[in-house]
Order: sequence, then C-alpha cells, then structure tokens
Amino acid sequence: MKHAFIPGLVLAALSLAVQAAQPAGVATDYPSKPIRVLIGFTPGGGPDITARYIARRLTQNFGQQVIVDNRPGAGGTIAANIAANANPDGYTLLSVSSAHAVAPAIYATLPYDPKRDLAGITLTAVSKYVLVASPSIGYKSLKDMLAAARTKPGQLNFSSAGVGSGTHFAGELLKSMAKIDVVHIPLKGIPEAMTEAITGRVQFFMSPIASAVGLVREGKLAGLGVSSKKRDPLLPNVPTIAESGVPGYDAVLWFGLLTNSKTPRGLINHLNKATTEVLAEEDTRRRWSPMGLEPSPTTAAGFDKMIAEDIVLFTRLARAGNIRAQ
Repeated sequence: MKHAFIPGLVLAALSLAVQAAQPAGVATDYPSKPIRVLIGFTPGGGPDITARYIARRLTQNFGQQVIVDNRPGAGGTIAANIAANANPDGYTLLSVSSAHAVAPAIYATLPYDPKRDLAGITLTAVSKYVLVASPSIGYKSLKDMLAAARTKPGQLNFSSAGVGSGTHFAGELLKSMAKIDVVHIPLKGIPEAMTEAITGRVQFFMSPIASAVGLVREGKLAGLGVSSKKRDPLLPNVPTIAESGVPGYDAVLWFGLLTNSKTPRGLINHLNKATTEVLAEEDTRRRWSPMGLEPSPTTAAGFDKMIAEDIVLFTRLARAGNIRAQ
C-alpha cells in the first residue's frame, strides 16, 4: 500500500536537518542583520586595516553586511567598554591590538574587566618591530648600542608612539631584559617618534617594521634588530634582537577580534571558524605581507590565554618602570 505524501512532515524533516547543520548556540538565520566591528583607534592602523579586510570578506561569505565603526580614544578602552556592555548576540565585535593587554597595566581603573567582560574570537595578525637608529650616531650593531647604554646609564633615550603604546612596551621589555638604563620619550604617534630617530635626537626607536622598512632600505635609518624569534623577510639581513645580545627577546605587535564574554560559546566558535577561514586564504597573506602583517589564526581559547599572559607581562613592566596612563 502506498503512503500518502505529507508536506508538513517533509518540511519538519528539512527544518531539523538545517538545525542539525548549524552549530549549537547559533540561530539558524545568523547573521540576520548587520554585524558591527568596533575599532578603538583611528583609520589606517593595524586594528583598522585587519578589521576592514576581514569585514569585507565576511560580508561576502555571510551575505550580510559587516560594518566597521571607529571609536578612538583612551588607548582603545572606549570601544572596549562599548563591546563589554553590548548585547551578547554576536552582532558586536571588537578589533584590538596589543594595547588591549596594556590597558589594565597602566590604567588605575577601567570601566570593564578585560578578562571577565570580553572573550576572544581569534588572534588575526602579528607584526614585528625593528629597532632603528640614525646612521649619524654610528651604531654598527645592537651590541654597539647596548654597550653605549651601559657605559652611559640614564643618558640614552628611546622614542615611542606614546605611553602604553606597543612601541613603548617593546622598548621597556628590551630595557628590562638587557638590563640597561635608558630614558623613554613619549611622542604623539609613530611619525613623530620616527622623526626623532631619523634626526638622532633619540638614540633608538622600536618601530613597527612596516613603518621602517623603506627607511632602512634607503639607508635613512640603521636597522639594528628585529623583535621576533626569527628574522623577517622584509628585512632579511637585519638580525633578531635575540641573536644580537639579548637572548630570549621576543616582542610582537598583535591584532585580534573579541566579543562580549556572555556570547554563547557555540556562536563564538562559529565566528572563529568563519574568521580563521578568511585568514587561511592565500589572498589574505598576499595582501597583508607587504604591510608587515602575518595572518595568525588561533582558537578562541588560545587567544584568551595569550591576552591573559600579556596582561601579566605588561603589568610587571609597568610596575618596574612606574608607568601610568597620561
């Protein structure tokens, strides 16, 4: 005997199949409205460049608009506070840099708790620093600079893009690990810090590699050491700081995506998968590499662990140097 065709049962079966294919904690129609990515800095920096590229690709993949929203100020903490208080529904993300882990180290109080109120989605990219100095100073190597610092304690200066910036703490880490007494000169931004290095008014600057590579190649700056464990293909002839007299030195400027910590774990994992797929694309690497950005996807938990470890490191450096937000 033939069974009657029952459309309702077929539709129910299809609905169950779709739900089964969707990760737990993720609505079957997610995203059903635009996703906002907050950026705590002005356009043009690493958190902005990486977020805009990812937003464009996710817009294509999701079929729903992903919008970037720059909310600069207070070292990125204004945008972080908005994200910490947003609805935990996966529609508000936050693009951060290493400054996110610096904030709790230098601010007496924050309107949010970085570990309690925000959760990692993924690390997106890392970029290296290169220690640069004016050729007019005469350093032929990092060892020359370190020798000068030890011979003249408290007399050498290094510039940075401001108190609490990555360029500041990369210098503080060098100061701590190399056991040298050098004076920090905070400036308004990277261009100003670079100018002081070019003119020789400061003895060195821990520059983001993308900002310095052209000047080093042209001979306007001497590249004395790259901050990572391995040499960088943009400046293959510049040794690492670790191989040049400061064993174990490793400092990178990193970028990543966060969201409200109350967001369902299944949704965070869904966003992690969608984002890491973009980061794994060859086109992403091709576009980012000339800017000194290396796509570096992680698990959500892995990014949380990295942030927690950096908060500990930056807090130690801040206490040792009596560093406070200005």
